[in-house]
This record gives sequence, C-alpha cells and structure tokens, in this order.
Amino acid sequence: MIFATANKHKLREMGELLPEVELEPLPEGVELPPEEGDSFAGIALEKARAAHAATGKAAVGDDSGIEAMGLGGRPGIHSARYGGPGATDEENLAKLLHEVSAAGADRRAAYHCALALVEADGSERVFEARCEGRLIEAPRGEGGFGYDPAFVPDDTGADDQRTMSELSQAEKNEISHRGHAARMLARHLAGEAASRSR
Repeated sequence: MIFATANKHKLREMGELLPEVELEPLPEGVELPPEEGDSFAGIALEKARAAHAATGKAAVGDDSGIEAMGLGGRPGIHSARYGGPGATDEENLAKLLHEVSAAGADRRAAYHCALALVEADGSERVFEARCEGRLIEAPRGEGGFGYDPAFVPDDTGADDQRTMSELSQAEKNEISHRGHAARMLARHLAGEAASRSR
C-alpha cells in the first residue's frame, strides 16, 4: 500500500501505527496535487487518488493540522504552510503562538487528521479523528514535529502538563489524532481481510 506523503516524519509515524500493513513511500517522480481543497478529508482523498492513479496500488492519503479555537479554527488545512510558502515548523509555530496570544484568553486547540483510503479497485473510504488540548505560550520538548512542542493534549489527564513533544512516541501514538484515525483504518482493513478469508 502506498502512503501518499513526502513527509518522512509522517511516513515513519504511520509505519509505527500500522505495523501489520506494508507501507511503501510515494515513488519518486509522482507529484501530489497542491493542497487546495476545503477540508482535511478532501485534501487527503486527492493525495490518495493521485498515488493510486500513478501506481495502480491501494493508497492512503493523509491530511492533518491544528485548529485554534481562539482563531476561529485557523490554521486548519493551512497548518503546513501557515507561516508562508517554505516556512519551517518553527516559523509556523511561532506565528500561531503569536496570533493566539494576541487574540486573548482562549488557548483551546485540536489536532485533526483525515486518512483517505483508495483501494486497488478504486473504492474510497475516509477515516477522521481529533485530539483535543490547549496551546502553551512557549514550546517545550525535543520529540514530535509541527506544532507538537506547544500542544498539551487533554487525554494524558489534567495533572499531566507535558506537550506532545515531551511524550514518548508510544504515548503520542496512543492518543494522537493520527493514531486514532490509523486504528480506524486498521480495523477496516482487518475486517476486509477477514471477509476475504471466509
């Protein structure tokens, strides 16, 4: 199965989340469409469709991002390039934290992930999940990527103030938006495999 991403962090993370699935990276020369949809699900589907069309294989597309409640849900689908074309993770995060602080008291946020599956026969499914939490004022931690250094998830409990970047990879996988969506995808694939073996 092709994983339609050029992001090595996501490829490694998905490999850990779906150990029973043989994920192949996007072949060299395959161009993904620009991320111009109006939803995480729509963008993920376009990626999966492009990988499937280029290879003929089943493909999974991912689109994910963070939504800050105090900013009306921004950056949302624009999370990867929030700081402008070619912006680094650090620049994206700095812009978000500056805008959230300027907007006032609401630091609630949520990660959102859509995983789109295009099967070898062209049939399509989308699996979506969220991870709720809040943004702190200054980044902490060495792990993770993207907005992880400033995101404290709710699911670790009220007394745990660690950011996503301070969690172990196993802890992050257990609660993350991508982890939840990947488990939904895995259950779907396991159900298909079981029905084929009957």
